[in-house]
Amino acid sequence: MRTVDVAVTGYGRIAREITSMLEARAAAYRARHGVQVRITGVCGSTAGLVDPAGLAPERLADRSGFVHGLTGEAFLEAVRADVLIEAGPSDYATGGAALGHLRWALARGLDAIAVSKGALVVDLRGLLRLAAEHGGSLRFSGAAASALPTVDLLSHSLAGATLQGFEAVLTGTAAFVLDQMAAAGLGLSDAVALAQAQGIAEPDPSFDIDGWDTAAKLVIIANAVFDADLRLDGLPREGIGAVTPGHVAQWKSAGLTPRLVGVAEHDGGGFRAGVELRLYGEDHPFAQLRGSMKGLRAVTEEMGTLTVTGGASHPRATAAAALKDFEHLLAARHVPHQ
Repeated sequence: MRTVDVAVTGYGRIAREITSMLEARAAAYRARHGVQVRITGVCGSTAGLVDPAGLAPERLADRSGFVHGLTGEAFLEAVRADVLIEAGPSDYATGGAALGHLRWALARGLDAIAVSKGALVVDLRGLLRLAAEHGGSLRFSGAAASALPTVDLLSHSLAGATLQGFEAVLTGTAAFVLDQMAAAGLGLSDAVALAQAQGIAEPDPSFDIDGWDTAAKLVIIANAVFDADLRLDGLPREGIGAVTPGHVAQWKSAGLTPRLVGVAEHDGGGFRAGVELRLYGEDHPFAQLRGSMKGLRAVTEEMGTLTVTGGASHPRATAAAALKDFEHLLAARHVPHQ
């Protein structure tokens, strides 16, 4: 039976969900794809663990057994892998350690699955070139709105159509806050506090509230789908920080629902993209979103308009999106054992 060795960098909450789900699905991978999946190494920012024979769940759970300093280049030189899953923190200015990890893997012909958004925002096109030059592949469902299929829908499901543009609700926190302001009459700060209490919003929610998270995901999706060259710092961007209960009440009385959306579209022979606060009538699919649900509406020349909604905002959902990429790698038998 063929063996597929997996290394995981950025070993935090989402990465732990990924390794747990990989272990739980080991029997299914053997049955469906005829492969034995092994986790041969994991590392965080200060320590790591490597074993070419595979790491059992109890070793992954025991952080006292991790080797201090076995991270970065030391980890990459020590680990044996066919697939690298990068789930570390996002550095939107330089790409951070995640960008180095992905470049290392792709330059060696490995397949890479990115959950970290920062590396893709900084250099997605360069990473895709590396993959093409060295025979590997780069997939990033977990970084492109996670549980909501975006790049899959636009690049694969609509591959036979001419994509004119799309708009998308990409940030669960912003969607939840606006929904609570409209449905429960909460002020912005109270809605944010509720999102934090439910584990939807981060302790510092400003990245989501100010539109940066939507912008980062939009850059990744648009650059992947349209081969655009969008830059995060040059993207027109709105947030929801100035929205008041008065605004929401006025919109509600007019039958309108506010949503923070990322937009990318061909426009009069040109191309435009940005993050906008838009108002939707009651019959629009985005007006039907509840809680932290996300949505994407694509406009094509041949197939008309298609909409997909849903997508839970939870680390396990993000992990499942990354494992969707892994499942597709196995199905395509794209992962030769080194």
